[in-house]
Amino acid sequence: MSYLFTSESVSEGHPDKVCDRVSDTVLDLFLKYEPEARVACETLATTNRVVLAGEVRASDVKLEQIMAEIEPAVRAAVSDIGYAQESFHHANFEFQNYLHEQSSDIAMGVDSGDNKDEGAGDQGLMFGYACDETDVLMPAAIHYSHQILKDLAALRKADPDSILGPDSKSQISLVYNDQGLPTGAHKIVLSTQHNADATQWDIRNLVTPVIANVLPDGWMVEGEDLLVNPTGQFVIGGPDGDAGLTGRKIIVDTYGGAAPHGGGAFSGKDPTKVDRSAAYASRYLAKNIVAAGLASRCTIQIAYAIGVAEPVSLYANLHGTGKVDDVRLQEALRDCMDLTPRGIRQHLGMNAPIYSPTSAYGHFGRMAGEAGQGSFSWEETNLVDTLISAIR
Repeated sequence: MSYLFTSESVSEGHPDKVCDRVSDTVLDLFLKYEPEARVACETLATTNRVVLAGEVRASDVKLEQIMAEIEPAVRAAVSDIGYAQESFHHANFEFQNYLHEQSSDIAMGVDSGDNKDEGAGDQGLMFGYACDETDVLMPAAIHYSHQILKDLAALRKADPDSILGPDSKSQISLVYNDQGLPTGAHKIVLSTQHNADATQWDIRNLVTPVIANVLPDGWMVEGEDLLVNPTGQFVIGGPDGDAGLTGRKIIVDTYGGAAPHGGGAFSGKDPTKVDRSAAYASRYLAKNIVAAGLASRCTIQIAYAIGVAEPVSLYANLHGTGKVDDVRLQEALRDCMDLTPRGIRQHLGMNAPIYSPTSAYGHFGRMAGEAGQGSFSWEETNLVDTLISAIR
């Protein structure tokens, strides 16, 4: 039986994504100076105001230096996104920093010590997913939704006189056949901020080729199936149009609703937080399973207890597409990768300033190294041979 499935994405200029970018910029600044720093940074953005709050930990000498560099780094990030509007300008917004020292109770549970491995930063359950719908082993609807907005941002930034603004959203509804494979687009929605002089016709003419270039041949829709700025006007956007908060786009960040999301948000959290590192490790395992040809679809779940290093559970579901027993696979996964918080960070090289590029267009389905050495390491398929050998 055929069906429709929809996913959405939002651009780097969406107010929540501005906050994700700021939080990850702060994280990268800490990791640049102190790879073992602890960071949990939350951001609020609204009309001409950016506010930071959360917990951090670094050595005293480094902490003073880092704190002095936070405001310039945040303003540079907002400038890179493209905000120079009267009511939200990278040089003029009011900046408030309420970051404070990490709780000693949390530190006691997380830090390693005598006869004690480093524990997880919190309890929680994390999911990873991969499927063979696209060449990056991601669900098609979220993958194409991200790519449209990413290409649109590149077009905007390449033209100093662009009619487009930084804030935009995409949504794609795909048709799936009775084998569960996508066969084409049903409806496409694209809303983008624009300058006051631009007409809907101008915007439609500009964005239509971008959308068509992203979709596979024969998938493009026309007429009423292509909805561009359906409200008619989108001049006021970004944090001036709607307040933003870190971590409000977790389904956009992951699999567009095609797979479960456990735990919490990613942005602003250092990789000792398993909300982030274990979600990345779960994706890494799932992607390598599919890349190895062991299944067409794979969901991985890993769960932790605060202060405990080893996962309390590991679950693999191949959705009836597997060429190996699920239980045997679960045993092999534990042999192939150390899934303690420190083991994950070391395997994937996560104690580095690599997180700002993850804050928009998805944490998964990216090219490993696309934003610099070590970035998106969880998208590597370098575990394939190890997995196959472990199962044999």
